[in-house]
Amino acid sequence: MVIGYLAPRAPRAIPYTLYPVFMRFSSTLHRLSVPLSVLLLAAAPFSLAQKKAQVSSPAAPQQYPTAPKAPALIDPAGPSVSLTDSEALFDIAVALNACGYDNGLAESDPIRARVRAQVEQAVAQSAQGRADRDQLCAFVDQHHLAEAGLDLAQYVSLALYVTPPPDLEPSVDDADMPPDSTTVEGILPILRKFASDIDLHVIWVANRPAYDAEIAHLHDPLTKMIVDTNIYLKMPASTYSDHRFLVVIEPLLSPAETNARIYGTNYVVVASPSNAGTLHMDKVRHVYLHYEIEPLMYARSGAIERLEPFLHIVRDAPLDYRYREDIVSLVVECMIRAIEARTMNTGVDLKPIPADIDRSNLEQAYREHQAAVAQDAAVRQKSVDQSMVQGFILTQYFYSELIAFEKTPASLQETIGEMVYGMDVPEEVSHVRHIQFAEQGTPDVVAEVQVKPSPLDMAEMDLVKHDPKDATDLSEATLKQHGPDAARANFILARADLLTGNVDDATTAFHETLRLGTDPRLLAWSHIYLGQIFDVNDERDQAIAEYKAALAVPDIQPDIKTAAEKGISTPFALPDQPPPSDDDSTSKPPAAAAPSSNNQPQK
Repeated sequence: MVIGYLAPRAPRAIPYTLYPVFMRFSSTLHRLSVPLSVLLLAAAPFSLAQKKAQVSSPAAPQQYPTAPKAPALIDPAGPSVSLTDSEALFDIAVALNACGYDNGLAESDPIRARVRAQVEQAVAQSAQGRADRDQLCAFVDQHHLAEAGLDLAQYVSLALYVTPPPDLEPSVDDADMPPDSTTVEGILPILRKFASDIDLHVIWVANRPAYDAEIAHLHDPLTKMIVDTNIYLKMPASTYSDHRFLVVIEPLLSPAETNARIYGTNYVVVASPSNAGTLHMDKVRHVYLHYEIEPLMYARSGAIERLEPFLHIVRDAPLDYRYREDIVSLVVECMIRAIEARTMNTGVDLKPIPADIDRSNLEQAYREHQAAVAQDAAVRQKSVDQSMVQGFILTQYFYSELIAFEKTPASLQETIGEMVYGMDVPEEVSHVRHIQFAEQGTPDVVAEVQVKPSPLDMAEMDLVKHDPKDATDLSEATLKQHGPDAARANFILARADLLTGNVDDATTAFHETLRLGTDPRLLAWSHIYLGQIFDVNDERDQAIAEYKAALAVPDIQPDIKTAAEKGISTPFALPDQPPPSDDDSTSKPPAAAAPSSNNQPQK
């Protein structure tokens, strides 16, 4: 059993890395929303006897905005989970502190007071620095927002998309910047001059050892949170090769103002330690649960659509509009809240009855233990009830399902499909129809900014909807642009061809994916599909060669390894009627399973 850990901090350019764990067993969260790529769950087999289909391209392909670009701190080739700091965020936090941002000052780590004093001294010694500070403060004053959380959030969003000093330039085009950051982007030229005139980089370097020590101190609690979470879910950590979870530490911000962002498949938490050296780990964990659960839930979005009657019930609930309009968002949040209720620290001591207890004391000890168990259950149920009256009406259902889940060896990944498919929707609707909702909800955890998906994201969704024609049109339109996504477009085309029985075209497209691609997941799954096609054609030697080629791809995930090894040990055969299951993609026919291809190939 390999236990994941955060590797000891190496040179400063290298963030803490949480390596995978393989086991059996009011923050403001802003979302720059683009649907997560989902597993293709096609139900129809393909016919090897059919001729090639003539696929048509749209005469005038519709133009869509690209998917959200990753923040500057995200390394596409880096670790899935990281803990780090940011000099760009430090500079912006210094500017805010110099201009009256005193939120949480008494509760902050001593680093904050020390840096503020050093900056104040540097400004006092520089007439130009004082002029720069006045310009900064005038800008900050002119861009205040009424809600304090959103006021800070716009600068955090900007900091995540800014290159390191001395450049302090946006890391993406203006059109790709987070919408809330664009209103304060004008602070950058003023900040660049301020940082230069007071030698702010020198202050950063002087305090960098303290930042390193802070990260080292938070190393174990963050590791424990992630390990404990994945033990409960019975899932390996960091299994999504195209997803990133990043925790950025900035002691100059208020410990009470944890900020989080979800940009496509990048989950970023900006947090500040308190003077006790702790984070609001419950808020960090909430975002981590999004990171782990959202891909599983979006992979079953077709099944979740059957739950849409619940949206009618929550129309008058004190929920953000997103939860009242999007059933997937509502279901994800309900499941996360149920998990939090099942795993919360209730403060109740549940010590077991000692094995060597005197027989005369056994009855009393048993009564006390049962009372503690009941008290513990009551605290958890109160948390569920609070979520229910706030409008998260499936929390109770998932809470009950999780009790059963805890008694089995199956992982959440293996169980979540059954939870969704197995729900008796009419019965659950009858249970929650008459809930009296609270007049006000708690501060929303997720604030969403809508962004249209890229053409290939839409093509993935078309495959889920069993619409190979639209998937083909969008993929071919992408190929005509001769951009960097050619491998992914060919991978989608190949799966669309399998849905329509065009095996020869699918084979060609899989080979094009192998020729053009660099992403390990696309390469490995292309080999597996080709191996299955060879097996159906009774070309066993070629099939085994493809399965072995999949195993030879570097950095493959466990699902790929399982599928390839199964192909080597047992020839793939088409079932008469493939079952419409959504759990295990390792033994289905080529047209019936596929990994997410949202991994952007690195050229």
